[in-house]
Amino acid sequence: MCAVGDGLHIPAYSDLLWPTLRAVREIGNSGTNEEIIERVIADEGFTEEQLAVPANNGRSGLIEYRLAWARSYLKGMALLENSRRGVWSTTELGRTITQDGIPTVYAAYLAQLRETQRLKKAARAQDDPDDLHDPLGTADVEGSTKWKEGLLSTLQNISPDQFERLARRLLREAGFVSATVTGKAGDGGIDGIGVYRVSLLSFPVFFQCKRYVGSVGSSAVRDFRGAMSGRGDKGLLITTGTFTSEAKRESTRDGAPPVDLIDGDQLCDLLKQYELGVSCRVRQIEDVAVDSEFFAEL
Repeated sequence: MCAVGDGLHIPAYSDLLWPTLRAVREIGNSGTNEEIIERVIADEGFTEEQLAVPANNGRSGLIEYRLAWARSYLKGMALLENSRRGVWSTTELGRTITQDGIPTVYAAYLAQLRETQRLKKAARAQDDPDDLHDPLGTADVEGSTKWKEGLLSTLQNISPDQFERLARRLLREAGFVSATVTGKAGDGGIDGIGVYRVSLLSFPVFFQCKRYVGSVGSSAVRDFRGAMSGRGDKGLLITTGTFTSEAKRESTRDGAPPVDLIDGDQLCDLLKQYELGVSCRVRQIEDVAVDSEFFAEL
């Protein structure tokens, strides 16, 4: 276990390997990130305080961040596999291995990673000196999401008014026929209202923006729903941080108006999709091979 903050203990990702694999088994040997996270949290009994501890990347809670690494390592250990749609499932070995067998497979995978990285460093040290500071090759895994850290850092430094206007622009790009920022005193936390149209039907959606670094808890969802009471039945809560598992459950609680949640990671993907402050440039990489037989036949 790893101590964090005011005596809180957050497991290292290596300590979450078995809980993660066990969770996938328990939910039928396949599940989404959200289903797996929720099951691990329930099984391990993590508290709201533990779940609220932020990761250094500013996009997620530390526990969820380490659970993501646990899933990645379980895939490398050939115990889990995932589809392009983000659904994880157990392999044949993943369905049969015992908890006692995890350390052996984990150690073998670490040795494989180190050897792979040693060979890569030998080949790339002169071209990419930074690679020397990444002993387990994690740069390749994280590189594709580094832009999100920079984007969230930018979002957390703009003014609340700017963030609300960005939300309004995003809603319009996503198909809302109108979106208005209210943001005035007495609105009970409602930052704006939009009208979303689906075919011949349209309905109002209230939204609230929270520029958080850590996690948004269930109380924020309840407060937002309370502010909507008597005014509408659909809400959208947008944050630069993450939502605790309790907040996610509260957002879909039976008998209460649903509140859709957009966390920092999803927000980055949406801004990229609609090219709002984010541009994407495709690079081509040449694979050059030498045909030795061609020269031998000259």
